[in-house]
Amino acid sequence: MFRAGELLQQGKTKELWQKCCGFIDLSMDEFMTIQRRLLLEQIELLKGCELGRRVMRGTNPRSLKEFQEQVPLTTYGDYTPYLLEQREDVLPEKPIAWQRTSGRSGEYPCKWVPLSERMYRELGESMLAVMIFCTCKERDDIALREHDKVIYALAPRPYASGIWAVRAEEVFPFDFLPPLAEAEKMSFEERIKQGFKLALPQGLDMFFGLSSILVAVGRQFSQGTGSKNITSLLTKPRLLLKLVKALIKSKLARRPMLPKDLWPLKGVVAMGTDTSIYREQVKEMWGRTPLDVYGCTEANIIAMQTWDFQGMTFVPHINLLEFIPEREYLKWKANPEYQPGTILLDKVKAGENYVIVITNFMGGPFVRYIIGDMVRITSLRNEELNIDIPQMVFEGRADDIIDLAGFTRLTEKTFWQAIEKTRLAYEDWTIRKEAKEKPVLHLYLELREKNSLDEAQVATVIDEQLRKLDEDYANLENMLGLQALQVTLLPSGSFKEYRLRQQQAGADLAHLKVPHINPSDAMLNTLFKEVIPPTPVAPPTEKVATR
Repeated sequence: MFRAGELLQQGKTKELWQKCCGFIDLSMDEFMTIQRRLLLEQIELLKGCELGRRVMRGTNPRSLKEFQEQVPLTTYGDYTPYLLEQREDVLPEKPIAWQRTSGRSGEYPCKWVPLSERMYRELGESMLAVMIFCTCKERDDIALREHDKVIYALAPRPYASGIWAVRAEEVFPFDFLPPLAEAEKMSFEERIKQGFKLALPQGLDMFFGLSSILVAVGRQFSQGTGSKNITSLLTKPRLLLKLVKALIKSKLARRPMLPKDLWPLKGVVAMGTDTSIYREQVKEMWGRTPLDVYGCTEANIIAMQTWDFQGMTFVPHINLLEFIPEREYLKWKANPEYQPGTILLDKVKAGENYVIVITNFMGGPFVRYIIGDMVRITSLRNEELNIDIPQMVFEGRADDIIDLAGFTRLTEKTFWQAIEKTRLAYEDWTIRKEAKEKPVLHLYLELREKNSLDEAQVATVIDEQLRKLDEDYANLENMLGLQALQVTLLPSGSFKEYRLRQQQAGADLAHLKVPHINPSDAMLNTLFKEVIPPTPVAPPTEKVATR
């Protein structure tokens, strides 16, 4: 079994780099050769199992081209008769574990995804590549050391992130704070609190989790609450000296104490849709730019940033990657009978948006599976680092797009950036299109502190940022002579109380928060504790996958 710690002890750093990170040196032809070879192996496995024969509709493709022409696109609904019951007898390979992810379509409370033993082994190298990239400064640079301390701030097993962390610990002797076996028995809040409590005496080298958690902890420090909590824990002179040094750093910089004054991190690994939104705040508070990773339960890891923290580089050996051009995807959503065309990675164009389609390798179950995520190809190669593989950024859920008058389509990322750019201190938000005298974008926003702006004024400052971010939105408002955005300010604690009510109702982990885009009437009822009369112009489209 691959153990990176042993290679590090033996001084074989170049061998370790090549094993985990060598994919970034592939040519585009080499990348596609790997894709074709592994697909043909997977097709043979699919032909030999009940699930594979069903989703391939009895076809017998003998090449990648025939595979694209003969095998239909799928969504999770095509797999529910087998996967929801966790039937192992129908799969290409017997799974070593079942991963859980929450369904968002309302048709089933959660999704179950099998993980083959071969894929589980592969995850070790992929996870280590992420850790290496977030801490290195150049090619062949291995900055990891045994017993590096890592705060873990993602969901535990059977969620995919929990399985990924366990696999990372198997291949390299990280010290997770708190230890994974203990962390899995704690609530999310307890896990975060205990992790940072342990980091005070033990130190902290890396963070693996959500950028929003880092920002929340950083805000506590800047407001003084973080340092007060730390002071209450200081019972040893060594820890007191550590705090004093951190305070001196902040005083010399003429600002409040920040986490980077206390913990000089090697690296930050960020998951979730908020990384690009909070990137600069994380860097300011923690002294490290967060490394972005793109993946999901059904596909595991799809792409990751390298040490320049620019676009993400696709991984060749976990899934076959296909791309539905945005215009094709919209045709399909408007007419489910339409079959959208796909292209391969060597045919994508810089500056274009695509919806990802994956086919698992290594005995996975998913075949031409529409994840439902929209990505943008930023360039066809990374010129600075000489990476000959197209670079991407995550744009958002393809389903979570608000179409306004058929003129512009706004994503979660666009709204989030607009709110952030106002510099309003807010707790959380949710937005949807509603039918009133005219279609409006209704933003429900909870501010963190009192300010002199009323709802109309808040709407105006956010609308100004939306106009700057989206030219079509600005043109639409100019032509119609109206402001499409309406804001309702929520009482303090509204989103926190929503989470508590969801917990009391036994909701799944991913359903504890209101989605940012297209919340249902029921969700707003819970948020307001009363019936909300407006109904969206059109219900949110069926969700085909969850991140």
